[in-house]
Amino acid sequence: MPDKFSKDIRSKIMSSIRSKNTSPELAVRKIIWSNGRRYRIHDKTVFGTPDISHKGKKLAVFIDGCFWHGCKKCCTVPQTNEMFWRNKILSNRKRRKKVASRLKLDGWKMMAFWEHEVKTNPNMVAYKISKLL
Repeated sequence: MPDKFSKDIRSKIMSSIRSKNTSPELAVRKIIWSNGRRYRIHDKTVFGTPDISHKGKKLAVFIDGCFWHGCKKCCTVPQTNEMFWRNKILSNRKRRKKVASRLKLDGWKMMAFWEHEVKTNPNMVAYKISKLL
């Protein structure tokens, strides 16, 4: 199925999608911070570069986009360039498993939340994270 957008327009659309500081991530961080909990964001010294981390508590938090990580509840693979997207989502899921294994091996607690969980109830997500901070 051909793309309904030209290559230039599709490129512009895709380049505007953020991987850091997404609205679900910001919503959770704002609640946690307002409750007096402190943390680091996108710390490259922590394996996997978690969205939220605390080295002292050995806590790594990831807030995964439903599309990019293949949420079974929300994700629908685009019909345009379908094999590319299936492989992309699969590689993202494999990478997350590798990160989870490594963090566990290193003694870290890892929490992962789906974008739809945050959008549905950001306070509950923030509460679960705050309990460990």
